[in-house]
This record gives sequence, structure tokens and C-alpha cells, in this order.
Amino acid sequence: MMPTNQEQEQQKEKRLQEQLQQIHHTIVVMSGKGGVGKSTVAVNLAVALAQKNYQVGLMDADIHGPNIPKMLGVEGVQLLDTGDGIRPVMYYSNLHVVSVAFMLESNDDAVIWRGPLKHSLIRQFVSDVRWGELDYLIVDLPPGTGDEPLSVAQTITHVDGAIIVTTPQEVALLDSRKTVTFARKLNMPVRGIIENMSGFICPHCGERTDIFKTGGGEKAAQEMGVPFLGKIPLDPLFVAGGDSGAPYLDKHANSEMAKVFTDLAEQCTQW
Repeated sequence: MMPTNQEQEQQKEKRLQEQLQQIHHTIVVMSGKGGVGKSTVAVNLAVALAQKNYQVGLMDADIHGPNIPKMLGVEGVQLLDTGDGIRPVMYYSNLHVVSVAFMLESNDDAVIWRGPLKHSLIRQFVSDVRWGELDYLIVDLPPGTGDEPLSVAQTITHVDGAIIVTTPQEVALLDSRKTVTFARKLNMPVRGIIENMSGFICPHCGERTDIFKTGGGEKAAQEMGVPFLGKIPLDPLFVAGGDSGAPYLDKHANSEMAKVFTDLAEQCTQW
């Protein structure tokens, strides 16, 4: 006898709750505006935590612009459904990755979905993926305050913290403030704002140039009453790492910029 729709929904809910019990901490990485380096922050934070020997999951919830596989050099891999759940793609032995990009036939394929389908996929990413027991689940959200952030908040009812990424530009800062308000309305603790692209230091002469200004993220954090988590300067090696599929922390673990992420990871362990 086939289970009724109600019974199927009850089974799905039970499976979701069982999965959530295995995820000890969830951190969402958000931005009010695209192009501020949010995915780069999410990737390097996940790598930093994994390098501390935590079991880490990295969920790419940016359904229309899934860039995490590219940044980790695991493009072209397909998710495998083993019958008892979907197996995530592994970067390290302790860094588990899921993205809609693993479900597409080509990197050029566009995901043209409305809200209900996106909500269903995000829920499936939590309930049907064999994450195992995770110390941290890092969720890379798309920019803005739309369907995906709402779906994550509704699916993962206990989020330990939201990290908001901005650049020093006024337009980015305006949107980051809205993201703080959004997170608060959804009862997500705002753990702080991090300022990306905060000045450029010439590798030849050492002179600093504030291409996008500097200090705006810290000012916004003070005005919104949230912690300021640090500044990440522009660095060509940072960009090259994301494009080549080799996270910055893997190649430059002892650099000054890497320390920003190791410090951020250490802060996460205190939340």
C-alpha cells in the first residue's frame, strides 16, 4: 500500500530533523549586493575550518550562480544518489560540498526556476544529502534578501550566525545594512560584517591605494551595532586562486591575508 501524501510529508520532515541533529553549527555567508566576494569568503572560511580538523559542509545555495565548484576545482563532478541519500563531493577528506552545479550537464546551463522549486532543492540539500556528522555547515547564499535566504531560514531553523560581506563602496554598504535588518527579522544572530576589497597594496612598491575607499564596512558595523570582522585587501593571488580552483588558504596559508580567515574561523568556534 502506497503511503499517503501526508505520510510522505511526515517522512520527509522526520528525515530533515534527523539530518539537522547531526549538524552542530550552521553559519550563513550573506551579502546585500552581488560581486562583493561573498563566495570567496565562504570558500576560504570553510577551508580554514577544515584545516583546523573540523568536519565541515559547504552548501552552495546560490542556485542561479553556483560558483563554489569552480573555486574548489571540482567542476564536472556529478552528485551520486546511492539509494539511501545523495553523496556530497569531497574537497578534503573532511570538507563536504554540495551545489546545483553538480546537477547540470554543462557549466553554461542556466537554472530557470521560481521560488517553490528553489525551496524544494534547498530542503533536499539539507535532508537528502549524506553529510554525516558535521561540526560546521557553511551556507553560501546568493546576494539579496529573496527566496533562497528565506528558504534556508525556514529549513534550518537554528542558525548560529550570519556573516555579511561588503565592499567599502556606498552602494554595497547600503545593501549590507538591509541584510543586517533581514537577518535580524529572521532571528539569525548577525556575527558581523567583513569588508572585502579594502584597499590594494602594490606588490612592487608597497604603496597602498584605496580603489574602493576603505573603512566603510567598519563604520556600517558600528552604526548597526554589530561586530566588525576585519578587512580583506585586493590581491591578484586571491582572484587567481578562485579562478584556478585552488583556494587562497591552500597556497598562501602563512600570508597576512590568510590570517584574516584563520582569525575568522577561530571566532566561529567561539559562537
